[in-house]
Amino acid sequence: MNTRFRLPTALIVTASLLATTTIAADWPRFRGPNGAGTSTEKVSLQFSEKELLWKTAIPGVGHSSPVIVGKNVYLQTAAKDGSTRSLLCVNAETGKITWSTNIPGHQGKTHKKNTTASGTPACDGERVFAGFWDGEKVSVLGFDLEGKILWTTELGTYASQHGFGHSPIIYGGLVIVNFDQDGAARLVALDAKTGKEKWSTKREAHRASYSTPILLERDGKTELIVGTTTSIDGYEPDTGKVKWSYPIKWESGEMPLRAVAGPVMAGDLVLLAMGDGGGSRYMVAVNPTGTKPAKVWDTKKDSTYVPCPLIHEGYVYWVNDSGLAICAEAKTGKVQWSERVFSKGVSASPILVNGVILAIAEDGKAIAFKASPKEIDRLPPSSVGEAVFASPAVANGRLFIRGASYLFCYGSKAS
Repeated sequence: MNTRFRLPTALIVTASLLATTTIAADWPRFRGPNGAGTSTEKVSLQFSEKELLWKTAIPGVGHSSPVIVGKNVYLQTAAKDGSTRSLLCVNAETGKITWSTNIPGHQGKTHKKNTTASGTPACDGERVFAGFWDGEKVSVLGFDLEGKILWTTELGTYASQHGFGHSPIIYGGLVIVNFDQDGAARLVALDAKTGKEKWSTKREAHRASYSTPILLERDGKTELIVGTTTSIDGYEPDTGKVKWSYPIKWESGEMPLRAVAGPVMAGDLVLLAMGDGGGSRYMVAVNPTGTKPAKVWDTKKDSTYVPCPLIHEGYVYWVNDSGLAICAEAKTGKVQWSERVFSKGVSASPILVNGVILAIAEDGKAIAFKASPKEIDRLPPSSVGEAVFASPAVANGRLFIRGASYLFCYGSKAS
């Protein structure tokens, strides 16, 4: 049932590329290198038709964000009737769809703001990895750079009132997935070459969380950081062994909240934001150093839920789901300023490019402002012209935005 079509392939990235490193300009996973959502590239974030290099119609529906390695853009989509899930490869220079590999499925129940293709793939330069929910079970697939399926590993049935939307990460030849759902949770590592399970660690479960893990380098070692409704934990990424754990305690009668936005590092602190559809919000900053992880600060006021926060020069910035932009001191949580930038809802995570933050609302309107704790310094607004739920990406001097119908590429005509 797998179908593919091919045009001539673009660039094949060197096979010696390590899974933990990428070409400097690449955006290889959800929210780019280590999920930080930041780039040092010189890219204009005040985009318009003048800067539009190309736009390509993407079949079906999906909120999968684009990832870029070399001259290839990868993203997921699904047929509107739920009959297929697909991984697409688009040429980053021309916008032409190079190949599409389809996986059979059926319609599954999702939240009105979710789709059956909301997870973002990851690429190590040799292979592309993606999680697919067929409406009942979840599988992780490994593809070569021409769209051929190399392996398929079934993780099992999946239950969530919101549907699926998990994104894998890559570390040291492993594909790691935070497989969290209603009533069951485990962290899984698969061999990138074969798909064989290398380790699996059970986590305390409650409500399905969608946060994507990050990596922390300290004391010459790498830690895998995972945050969900129940806890924030540090693991040995090679073995899945727990190194430290910070349980999240909810007050009696208080509804435990979901972690949709992934954890972020602010110096020595791990920040995790949580929320739910009823409007409850919570953000906590944890110091994992020393003998026991400790809470440094937390807040329930105006925190973000779905859009991920950003860290820049000791300050944390976020644009929450209702369109409020906030800057706070990362080490204390003290708010520096707060200002409304959108009248519509926000689902896409903002990005930080050369000290400038770009945020896009669900109606496609965008605002850019300088990352400064003194005041919000807005640049002229822009618009994609259609709904946007997927987080944008930056690579090779270009800005990529996945809208409801098109994948847009903005940049200098001379680049």
